[in-house]
Order: sequence, then structure tokens, then C-alpha cells
Amino acid sequence: MLKISTVSYQEKSMDNYNNNGYDNGYNNNDNRNNNRNNNNNNKKPKNVNLIIFIIIAAVVTFIGLTLLSNMFRNATYKEISYDQFMQMIDEDKVKKVALEQDRILITPVEEEKQSGIAGVSYTYYTGYVNDDTLVPLLKRKGIEFEGYIPDSSSSIVEFLLAYVLPFLFIYIIFAFVYRRIAKNGGMMGGMGVGKSNAKVYVQKKTGVTFKDVAGQDEAKESLTEIVDFLHYPEKYAKIGAKLPKGALLVGPPGTGKTLLAKAVAGEADVPFFSLAGSDFVEMFVGVGASRVRDLFKEATKQAPCIIFIDEIDAIGKSRDSKYGGGNDEREQTLNQLLAEMDGFDSSKGIFILAATNRPEVLDKALLRPGRLDRRITVDRPDKKGRIETLKVHSKDVLMDDTVDFDEIAMATSGLVGSDLANIINEAAIAAVKNGRNVVTQKDLLGAFDTVVAGKEKKERVLSKKEKQVVAYHEIGHALIRAIKNNSDPVQKITIIPHTNGSLGYVLNFPEEEKHLETKDELMTDLISLVGGRAAEEVVFGSVTNGAYDDIKKATNLAKTMITRYGMSDRFGLVALSTVEDEYLSGRASMNCAQATEAEVDDEVKKLIASCYEEAKQIIRENREVMDQLARYLYDHETITGKEFMKIFREAKGIPEPVDTSLFSTSEKVAESVTFNEDGSYSSTVSGEPESDIWKNIGSHSDDNESDDTAKEKEDD
Repeated sequence: MLKISTVSYQEKSMDNYNNNGYDNGYNNNDNRNNNRNNNNNNKKPKNVNLIIFIIIAAVVTFIGLTLLSNMFRNATYKEISYDQFMQMIDEDKVKKVALEQDRILITPVEEEKQSGIAGVSYTYYTGYVNDDTLVPLLKRKGIEFEGYIPDSSSSIVEFLLAYVLPFLFIYIIFAFVYRRIAKNGGMMGGMGVGKSNAKVYVQKKTGVTFKDVAGQDEAKESLTEIVDFLHYPEKYAKIGAKLPKGALLVGPPGTGKTLLAKAVAGEADVPFFSLAGSDFVEMFVGVGASRVRDLFKEATKQAPCIIFIDEIDAIGKSRDSKYGGGNDEREQTLNQLLAEMDGFDSSKGIFILAATNRPEVLDKALLRPGRLDRRITVDRPDKKGRIETLKVHSKDVLMDDTVDFDEIAMATSGLVGSDLANIINEAAIAAVKNGRNVVTQKDLLGAFDTVVAGKEKKERVLSKKEKQVVAYHEIGHALIRAIKNNSDPVQKITIIPHTNGSLGYVLNFPEEEKHLETKDELMTDLISLVGGRAAEEVVFGSVTNGAYDDIKKATNLAKTMITRYGMSDRFGLVALSTVEDEYLSGRASMNCAQATEAEVDDEVKKLIASCYEEAKQIIRENREVMDQLARYLYDHETITGKEFMKIFREAKGIPEPVDTSLFSTSEKVAESVTFNEDGSYSSTVSGEPESDIWKNIGSHSDDNESDDTAKEKEDD
């Protein structure tokens, strides 16, 4: 599917770049812990393991001998039927009979040696039958017989050996295994599911301090007070101040919340327990609460210390049904966490840090004072913060002396720390790929382009007609921004396909940091967004599907202006929608009646339609300039904002101002561009332009133009 997109600046979201946002001191404590463990070990008997081993070995030997004895004894017995027994009596083959409780033992007259076990005589036995003629028969035959007198002690011993002893042995084995595994960190039968999975870091392992965190001065200032409290608790206790029990770090992904937490631990020189919210909950019921108890138990032993729970929304989600309440296991875990946060003494120096990018879904009980006392926002860095972040991430990278981080910081408005780190890394990779030993400004700008729009898709070759349509489409966006005085200047235009799916884009951003946008500026953004589609209709008399991304952005912007910014005369200063995921998708939900929603849709449609008509009018009035710019872009494929404005000013007769384009130093600019009467041009950097497909351009008249107007243009 054809996709032609424009990249427009918005400070708060990288969506306007036409790309999804992009989305690291304790030796004394070690010694203290080792001493504690050594003391505990000294309290245990040294030979406890040997005693357990001897007991187990004795039990195993006894059971083995008993089983072996029974096996040999059973091997000398042979079962026969009662009829066979009576036949042996008749044949005088019976020497002795023992009448037991449940069977009759028969000793034959002659001992039969069998091949099974050499030298062993068989004793026959049969089931006991209540036969009144048996005893008289034995007397008549002169066979010795005896009865069975039950021995209660023998029965008890047999019962113990047969039933109790094996189970006792199994219990001892399992108890021993359980103790060994539990000692090594397992719980709940040695399965390890009830033990906290928190990772304990020390300074020599993390090595992160506040110097490693840039662009978050306000957040660092708030956390510095916590560090100072952990260092010098007595000066705060003297005045009556108490250590806050916890702080919540909120902000978009990639802004450095986890890094800040590790920096706090590094600065405070205390143990640092780190785990994710999802680590608490497993498939077993009650495991989450057990792990919470175990975590605070271990933290109490290590105090003073810091507990960091990343993505706390996994267990701290509100119990309200709106946010998926009803999960008993998660609620039980949350209740245990709330109880533990209330139960521990803040004077012991246990501080809880939590991080999330969904603060709106957290339970209110978790956020109240006395639990997570402070809410620290870790937002996208401003220009100064971006410069500092770039310097931190480039300290181990060989940079050329000509590198200007100020220029890169200006271009990367809205990006977070992880994005900036990615740009530095991509630039270093590009420098190696191009055979350079240092990273240049060109590498950084190329890396920025890669992060924003992806890599150039060189294997995708457009036809001449498609390339022409894309050129006019992108010039349509840029031309409106050049005409409007309250618009951010164009910095780059390209019609080279990229891996993000776009066939071209326009990059524009302000030359200084902006925090507010007026209604006129937003209207210009709307007109520019539909300018590409307007250019297609005016020039070619038809439209393509390439503007679908522009239409989506224009619709979202228009709806935001009406429902959130109060920039509609029809609805006035009424908030008709609210943002649910402020730091993630930024998705807004309507909080008005369905009839009002229908009216909002109608107002959005009217607003976009009026902007579309204005865009077409601007393009008609500047058609000649547009043709010249489209030809130049068609031949060069990528031009800078300075090239674009130079041609525009020459065609409009506007004097050249002082150079302020950020991209002017990285691209070769046409020093002189001269356009002839037939629309062809000559410049110091261009080759021979392809002019065959340009012959019929301009013959299409807009539907809104009258025939007389079209005729006047032809006469001109």
C-alpha cells in the first residue's frame, strides 16, 4: 500500500515525527552481613549433618536387612491347596502341622531339596479351614501338631516395621531435603515460590550515581533529600522530621526511572533491593503475600536500605472494577504490601521507591501520605536536558570536534533518554561502517533520521509517475508551511522510501524550544497535514491512498482542539474528553453524551474540510512555485530546508534572510538555481532533469475553478 507521510513537530509526542517513539557503597554492609551469617553458623552444632547422616544410614540399613530377611524366609515357603494337604496326610507325608490363626504350616516327612536355593528345605502352607475332622485325623495318623498363641508384642513390632517405619523414613528424607533447600532460599516445600526474588545490589556492582543521570535535575533534587536523610538521619530527627516512607517515580518509558532508583542507592551507600511488580505473583494462591512478607523481613535485617519496585502497577492496580478488580491473588498481595508499608518503622531507614508509567490506575490507598509520600515526575527532557543526556551517553564514544550537540538537541525535541542513547549508538555504528575513526555531525544527523523514519529502503524503486506524485505531495506539505508565517520552518524534505513504510516525509521543527502553541499555529498544522492530499487533487485531478496517515493525524488534532483545548466556537470552554494513559498511548476517552459525540464528529469534519479548502487555495495561488520545487525535489530526492526556502524566495522575489537552518551545514546547497520559461532549471549541483513527464503538468483544472478562470490561466 502506498504511504506518503509528513513529519511535523510536536514537543510532547514523537507521533508528530511520523514515527513511533522509542521507546541502568556497600562494603561495610557486606562485612556486617558476613559477620551476622558467621555468628549464626557458630551457634549450630558442628556435627549436626553427621548425626543426621548416621541416623538415615542406620534406618536404611535396618530396613534393608528386614526386607532381605523376609525375602529369604518367604523363599523357603511353598503354598499348596487344602486338598493337597489332605492327600499328603493320607499318604503319610506329613511330619508336623502348625495350626496358625490364618494358615496351616506343614512340615513334610522327607526334606525336598529344590534347585532354587541349594540346601534349603521347603515348608508347605495352606489356608486355614474350619474343619472339625482335622484334629482327630492328625491324632489318628500320629502326626505332631500344635496351635498358635498370638503374641501382641510381635504384632506391634510387625506393624511398626511394615507400616510406620517406611513412612517415618520418607518423612525424615523429605524434612531433610526441605531444610536444605529452604536454607538456600526456597520456601513452600522447597519450591522457592514463596521466597522473594528481589535482587540485592551493592555499589561496586551497580556503580551508578547521580552523575550518570542527565536531564532530570528536578527529579534528582527531590531524591537528593532522601539520600541526605539516609546519610545523616540524626540532623533530621533533631528537628522532628521523619524519613518519607516512599516515593513514586512516574513518567514515559525510557526517561530513566530505574536508573534514578539505582543512582539513589549508589549515592546513599546502602543495600538496594530491586524487583518488578510481576515478580510477586505466581500461579500459586498466597505466594504474592508471602513474598511481600519475606521481602520486608529481609529488608529489616539489611536496614538502612532501599526497596525498588519497578512497574508497580502490576500489583498496585486499583481494586475498583473499572481497572479489572476482582483478582483475589493480586488484591491479597496488594493488601499485604499496604500492611507492611504501614507496619515498618521509618526510623529504621527502609525507603521504598516505586516506578510506573500508569499512575492513573494505581490504588488510592497506595498513594496516600504515609506510604508513597512523594510523587516525582520523570518527564521528557528539555533542550538543556537533552544536551546533557547526549554528553553522558557519548562520554565513551570518540566524537569529532565539529559535533554540535545543540543542533541535535534542537532536532530531537520530544525524545527521551533511551532514544538519545540509541542515536549516539547508531551514529557510532554508522561511523565504523563508513570507515571513520570518530563520529561526525553527519553521522548523528543520519542516526536521527534512522530513529525517526527508519533506514532508507534502497531496494524499493518507484515508477516515474509515482515518484512525481510523491514529490508534489511532500512539496504540498512544505509549501503551506513556507507561506504561513506562524509555522515551524521546514528542515528537510525527502521522497526516498524508508523502512517505516513511508515513501517520503517533511521534517520541520522550531528553531527554539516551544512549550505552548496558539490556535493559529495548530490551524496551520492542520492545513499542512492536508496539504499533500490537496496538492494531488489540484495538480493531477485525482487523489491516492498515500495521505491516509496525514488524514489520521489531522483527525486526531482537530478532535483534540475541539474536545480538550476548548478551541471550538460551537462547544466553547468545555472539556469533552480526558486522557487516560498520559505517559503511554495518550488515548483520550469521551466523557459526554452520545448525541454530543455525534456533534463533535460533525464539527471535526467541518474543521478539516475548511482547512482542506484553504490548502487547495494556497496551492492554486502558488502553483508555479510548487511546480519548480516539485521538479527540484524529484531530481534530488532529498533537499534541505535551506535549499527549499532559497528556491521559494527566488521564485517569490523575497530577499534572503540570515541563515538559521539547522541542517544547512550537513548538506550541499545549490548556490544558484535558475528556472527557465518552460519550467526547466539549472543549478551547480543538479544533473540534467527528466522533463518528459512534466509536459502535461498544469493542464488539470480544479473542480472549484470556473472554465473562465482556467482559460485565463492558459492565456497567461
